[in-house]
Amino acid sequence: MKLDKKAFAIKTFAQADNNRAYWLTKTPKERLAAAWNFSCRMYNLNPDNLEEIKLDRTIFKIRKRK
Repeated sequence: MKLDKKAFAIKTFAQADNNRAYWLTKTPKERLAAAWNFSCRMYNLNPDNLEEIKLDRTIFKIRKRK
């Protein structure tokens, strides 16, 4: 899947509604695949290689509940 950089622009609410109608024509599987691809691009991850995605344990700490 290749990102079309020309597709992003300032739109009116009517134009944005047409975009929503487009995504509603897609199957849930296609919509999830597109969302996963966008998320991977945002975090600069390889969407085809899930093994390289690891949790940074220096950020999260485990605490015991009292």
